[in-house]
Amino acid sequence: MFSCQEDKTSYTHFEDYPTPIDSDLWLNYSPNASEFKIWSPNAEKVKLNLYKEGNGASAYEHYSLKASQNGVWIKELEGDLNGIYYSYQIFINGIWLDETPGIYAKAVGVNGKRAMVLDLKNSDPEGWINDKGPTISYPNEAIIYELHIRDLTIHPESGSSMPGKYLGLVEEGTTGPAGVSTGIDHIKKLGVNFVHLLPSFDHYSIDETRLDSPQFNWGYDPQNYNVPEGSFSSDPNNAEVRIQEFKEMIKAFHDNGIGVILDVVYNHTGRTDNSNFNLEAPGYYYRSWEDGKPSDASGCGNETASEREMMRKFMIESVNYWAKEYHIDGFRFDLMGIHDIQSMNEVATAVKKINPSIIVYGEGWTASDSPLSSEKQALKKNTMELPQISAFSDDIRDGIKGSVFEDESTGFVSGADNTEESIKFGIVGSIQHPQLNYNEVNYSNEPWSNEPWQAISYVSCHDNHTLFDKLSISRPDASREEIIAMDKLANAIVMTSQGIAFIHAGSEMLRTKNGEHNSYNLPDSINQIDWNWKVANAEVVEYYKNLISLRKAHPAFRMISAEDVRTNLQFKIAEQQLISYEISNKANGDDWKNILVIYNAKAEAIDYKLEGEWQLVVVGDDFDPAGEKMINNSINIPAISMLIAFKK
Repeated sequence: MFSCQEDKTSYTHFEDYPTPIDSDLWLNYSPNASEFKIWSPNAEKVKLNLYKEGNGASAYEHYSLKASQNGVWIKELEGDLNGIYYSYQIFINGIWLDETPGIYAKAVGVNGKRAMVLDLKNSDPEGWINDKGPTISYPNEAIIYELHIRDLTIHPESGSSMPGKYLGLVEEGTTGPAGVSTGIDHIKKLGVNFVHLLPSFDHYSIDETRLDSPQFNWGYDPQNYNVPEGSFSSDPNNAEVRIQEFKEMIKAFHDNGIGVILDVVYNHTGRTDNSNFNLEAPGYYYRSWEDGKPSDASGCGNETASEREMMRKFMIESVNYWAKEYHIDGFRFDLMGIHDIQSMNEVATAVKKINPSIIVYGEGWTASDSPLSSEKQALKKNTMELPQISAFSDDIRDGIKGSVFEDESTGFVSGADNTEESIKFGIVGSIQHPQLNYNEVNYSNEPWSNEPWQAISYVSCHDNHTLFDKLSISRPDASREEIIAMDKLANAIVMTSQGIAFIHAGSEMLRTKNGEHNSYNLPDSINQIDWNWKVANAEVVEYYKNLISLRKAHPAFRMISAEDVRTNLQFKIAEQQLISYEISNKANGDDWKNILVIYNAKAEAIDYKLEGEWQLVVVGDDFDPAGEKMINNSINIPAISMLIAFKK
């Protein structure tokens, strides 16, 4: 017999539910006993099922959980249960719902259906206690490289002995065609200091029992939020393996001075009726319209209700768990605009208490309408109310290359008119600057960031066309040489802008997806990094390496406050396809007193008149970090290229 909830109350509204936000709802394990807990205030009965295996076979024991006054059901079992799998089931409205591992599961079996009791200390790699990511003072010190774990090593010529796996990504000494470095060696030599991993928590789409068949998904279909995805591990059947290998991957990045940012998707779940949320507290974790119809601001079938106390608690504790247990260095929030401002601020405050260097950023938009009012949403326009959080700048993204929603649309580098104010807005990090005409910025008629590091400067990511594909599709009349020049100038603008610099993996070698703009479930042939590109486009790779090196060497390109930018950055020229500006006063402690930056997006070379004598660092493809060549009076700037010069 299973005991019923004591003093059972039938709640009319979710707001009536008890919300024990200070309760510990995680499994508590010790070699002597394990305490199982689940919050399910409307359940009539709750049972715990124990299994020897993570998949198949029947439960060998069933236990009744006891209800407390605050909606939490508890059962303590004596003895060492390390390695035992379990699931919960709730009885509500006269029926037993399907089994769930529980939303606070830390370890799961294959395909994530059952949780496992695990002594997590046993999953720590050697030296884990001293493991630490890079220390930064401000988020725009990060140069972020966005990648999908499978993409980087799955190509047959990647040289990886563990293609598509956590450990394959950090395998050192791998080489591809013509001996080029691949995997982590490529990332290291490129010079970026943070990697952003597309969703790597456990998701629905990949069947972990048939990994001998190629399967691909970006992973924006959450199943178990607090467990690494099994398909990237060497053995998804063993719950502890994915955890240990994920930690080994993190440590390898950290040992090479590279931080790891996790792409998190708390705004929706891969399923609705049968999601783990709904198998615990049906309906509570999701928003609905007034008529009861589920809302769908994610465009994926549902949206979560971050403003509800227990959803907010879950989000905060989940990111805290990743930061503590896995030493994660940052979080990128998918469709952050679906979440409420208060929850996002509490998330940022919580993780920065664990590690002040942690970066929190997200997409400041939704995919559709939400019942949550726009004043409460963590939208780009509300970034000033999110003082520790950064948002992607679609202003600079589309200003540089054209709208992601219109194939034919062009931008500054590809010949569009009247894009200069959007580029200037991106250069200053979306702050208030006296030299901007906000009425001419493409998507924002006023500044939206308090400080420049609250804006993510980027021109492409996993979504939409790759940069090379977008330029090629929107400018079919351009030669390959012109497309390459546009590509270089696009990310030259990103790397010299005041926000956080962000690039899409493979951009540096002209990555193509054969014109596909939504490759979330397309095969490896579309999504993989083909290392032959690195050989064919070696000079482009070198250009990107030089850009990254320049940004890292010169703090003037990453000033820490809006006041610094207003004081030290002055625009000189802004006309069709030509922008120049000067950064003065050894800004942000730079070695260079004054820096001249010129973007020439014109289809022809220009003769630029100079004031005084300058030391030339970059012109066209040529980089000279020491600036040994002196220039004065005027300088010829090649078509579609950048110039940088300085005065000591």
